[in-house]
This record gives sequence, structure tokens and C-alpha cells, in this order.
Amino acid sequence: MKRYVVPPLGGFSSTGSHLPNRLKAGLQAVAGAFFFSGTALAEFRFPMPEFASGYTHPPVYTPVPSNAMVGWDVAVLIATLTLAVIFILKRRKRREIFLLTLFSLLYFGFWRNGCVCAVGSVQNVAAGLWLGLGVPLTTLVFFAAPLIFALLFGRVFCAAVCPLGAIQEMVAIKPVKVPLAVEKVLSIVPVIYLGLAMLSVAMGAGFIICQYDPFVGFFRMGASFSLLIFGGLLLVLGIFVARPYCRFLCPYGVLLNWASKLSRRHAVITPADCIQCGLCADSCPYNAINEPSPTAAPESRGKGARRLGLLILLIPILVAFGAGIGSLLREPLSRMHPTVQLAERIAGEELGRYKGTNIESAAFRASETPNENLYAAAVKIKHEFGRGGMGLGAFIGLVIGGKLIAVSILRKRTGYEPDRGTCFSCGRCFKYCPVKEK
Repeated sequence: MKRYVVPPLGGFSSTGSHLPNRLKAGLQAVAGAFFFSGTALAEFRFPMPEFASGYTHPPVYTPVPSNAMVGWDVAVLIATLTLAVIFILKRRKRREIFLLTLFSLLYFGFWRNGCVCAVGSVQNVAAGLWLGLGVPLTTLVFFAAPLIFALLFGRVFCAAVCPLGAIQEMVAIKPVKVPLAVEKVLSIVPVIYLGLAMLSVAMGAGFIICQYDPFVGFFRMGASFSLLIFGGLLLVLGIFVARPYCRFLCPYGVLLNWASKLSRRHAVITPADCIQCGLCADSCPYNAINEPSPTAAPESRGKGARRLGLLILLIPILVAFGAGIGSLLREPLSRMHPTVQLAERIAGEELGRYKGTNIESAAFRASETPNENLYAAAVKIKHEFGRGGMGLGAFIGLVIGGKLIAVSILRKRTGYEPDRGTCFSCGRCFKYCPVKEK
């Protein structure tokens, strides 16, 4: 009987050679699921079991994507983005924007099952850049088109095209305002989520954005019970806190926010001069409308310059601090990787913490690979996550420094204006403005 060496609690033994190529490929093949025309192509996570009876596995059927459907999805995406621009910038009709939102929910959500998804495409593009994997043209279009439109016209994708935003817009019946300070603090969460998703892809740990999509279970009429509960709770919360996923979780929204800040044109609240009635700000549940500047300067220019200088000097400290924290978090971060999860499961079974085996550990034991090899691979991955965690922490520190600088800069405004980064261009404020086009 083969004797397994169990590592001490809290770590793995670093002795032993690396996993065989066949097992290693199986353990790390969770990052190979690329969406193409709504069809995910995935590899087996573990080798198929071998039978002594002579049984052979039937060939795996992989459906061939329809080129017509691929072209149709791209055409509908461009058409809906274009209509959103017309309804928001030209016609300024909230009803038309809402009807387009409903169409996007039905088509991209329930008809196309939320795939291809611009939100999840971030991972595909990252995998193409860092892992050298091919990215289908459809996925590239779904990733790039909303960003290009955001650079030109603001977040029109969020307004009426994104199915994740659309399902939340439908339930926002009695939205209330979140305190602005709370909103600013929570706005860092999507940045952290984006960084974690990029780290997961770079380390070969999988596509966590798609794995934890809260609404895909409703679109596909089936998901794990925990995800259905999570999505349901978000929708219930969305009745009172408008678009909680879009504002406080969506990683793609971070990129759209940055692109929209540079937009050439953007939705405006009033078609003429603002009379500063404040009705638009009261109607916006997203805290996305900036108030006019006070008539009296709140502070001297010299004081503001000194504060800005201190914040600029603070950025390297925040970056270094974030890198240090990220390096210390290599243990919990590495648990995103299936190899580390498997190693901890095998170690737990050997120590008696688990009774019996699960699918993954049973497949690993069937491969007759020594435990030491698995533990060595897990230790190596943990070290890699230490370096990746440093980059993630530095990125988050840099973003926090940038947000502090943005908050500290006082811009002069003569009327109520939408915040170009956080405004979803939903058109809720249009009908509340008493100023009409001449």
C-alpha cells in the first residue's frame, strides 16, 4: 500500500517533483473556457478514469457555433448601442430608453442566456494578453464596443444595453439615496473585484466574474442554489438601492467609468440653461449629479494646492502599503486556484478532517500521483500568488490615491451636471427638469 506524506497544518511540503503534464493540465484547465457565440468551450478538469473492463469513453460532442447567430449578436449589440445614443442624446426620452432596456433584457438576457457578456469578456481579453490564448472576434467586439461608445457618448451601454443592468433597472421601484460618503467608500469594491479577476486569470485560477455572476442563473433558468439566493437578494435590495451590482460590484463598470470620464459627448440634464431648482438631483438615485459650485470659495487656492501636493506624495505610500498587504494575502488568494484547493482537500482527508472523498480528490487518487507532487505544485502556486498579490495591492493603492485626488479637486460649476464617470445615462432626470427645449 502506498504511503502518503501529510504536510503540517497551515502549509504544504515543498519536496517532490512537479505534477505530470497530463495531470497538471487537467488541474489548471479552468481558465480555458472562452465564450464564442454563446457557447463555452471548456477542457476536462481531471483525466478521465480508466476502466479495466475494456470500456471506452464516447467522444465528446462540441456544438459548432452558428456564424449567422454570431453576426446577428454583434449586429444587435451595435444597433442597440446606436439607438441608446439617439434616445439619450437626441430625443431625450426616458420611455424610449426604458423600452430599449426591456428589449436588451429579453434578448441578451433571457434569449441569449447572458452570453456573450461584455462584463465577463474582460477575463477573455486578459487571458489573451497574459496567457497567449486566442480570443474570438465576437468576444472582442462585446468587450471593445461599449468602451468605444463610452469614450464617445458616455455609459450608454449601462443605460439600456447591458442585461445585468437591465434586470436591476426593472426592479428599481422605490430607490432611495445612499449617503454620498458611503457611496464613495463602496466604489472601491468594484476595483478590488476587477483586480481579483485579473489576478485569477493571470494565475490560471479561472474566470471568477462568470463563476459568480448573480443573474445568469435567472437568464438560464438554472444555477447553484447559493447563486440564485445571491441574485435574488440583489434584486430585492435593488428595489430600494438602485442597481447595487452595477454600482458596488461590476468590474467592467470600472472600465466604463474611466472611459466615460473622457467622453466627447455626454447626456446633459437640461437642454438649456440650468435654473438650479435641484429637482434632477432629487430624482437621481445614483448620486450621479454634481451640484453647482458655491458662490463663495470654500478655501484659498494656496490651501488647495498644498492639500493636492500632500495627496500626490501620499500615492507612493499607498502603493507600497497595498503591495505589502497583497503579498501577505497570498495564502487566501491562492485558494482561488483549483490545484491549491485540491491539495488542501487531500491534506484534510489524510489528516481525517474530511470523511471520504469528493469528485476532485477521487480523480486525483485514481491517477496514482504522489501527494508530494501535488503539495509541491501548490507551494509554487502560492509563491506566484504572493507576487501577483503585490501587483494587485499596488494597483488598488494607486486607484485609492487617484480617488482621493479627484475628491480634493474643486471644479467650478454653474448648474447641476451629471458626473460623467458614475452617470448611467438612464434618463430618469430628464422628465424632472422644468426647462424645456425651445
